[in-house]
Amino acid sequence: MEKLTGRLNILQLMFVIIVAALFVSPVWAGSDARTVLVPALGVPEEGLPGVVNYIIIQFERTMREDGPTVQFSEINLGGGSLVGEEWKEGVRRAVRAVAHAVGDDGRNWLITIKNRSHMAMTDGMSAGAAVAVGIMAVYKGEVIRSDVALSGQITPDGRLEAVGGLPVKIEAAAGAQYRAMVVPREQIFTTDWVITKETADRKRVQLIHAGTLEEAYQVMTGSVR
Repeated sequence: MEKLTGRLNILQLMFVIIVAALFVSPVWAGSDARTVLVPALGVPEEGLPGVVNYIIIQFERTMREDGPTVQFSEINLGGGSLVGEEWKEGVRRAVRAVAHAVGDDGRNWLITIKNRSHMAMTDGMSAGAAVAVGIMAVYKGEVIRSDVALSGQITPDGRLEAVGGLPVKIEAAAGAQYRAMVVPREQIFTTDWVITKETADRKRVQLIHAGTLEEAYQVMTGSVR
């Protein structure tokens, strides 16, 4: 499992600049690359506290028309950045969800993903919704709010699906000064919803329900509060 977290500050800005410099784009890449940081919440193992990961998303259009192309930068410098196949599949679903939402076939998209984590390996698809919001933000040239986190899987048609480990992720979000967290609307039907809500109340983190990528995006970019 993994997910989202963290208030953007000077240290995180420095982190973005350093990590972005590690990206190596193919020779056919264009010059209009845009980059965004999306924080993610992770659960290393059952019983352990949640952790904060940072996902750097670089978006650009290329002269090629055989995409969308997704590449994963897994250079292991200064912290774990390896990701498993489920994590990668979650990103691919996010790309398809964004293409579906914006009405673009994405054939000239080149998207580079860099995950930075305290864990040597990050897996699972629970960061998919956060990645989708990040991709849509750079596609539209809009800014993601720094005070709201998001945790959820995403389907290729843009629906948000429930995730596990929310109570410890809320703890991590609160520690990173988030005031609110977007969660899938169907999360209320999970077995740990009661303790999830109790944790959010205790940590004073507002839970905002979203059923689709568009709903989550509106909250994460400040269109809806």
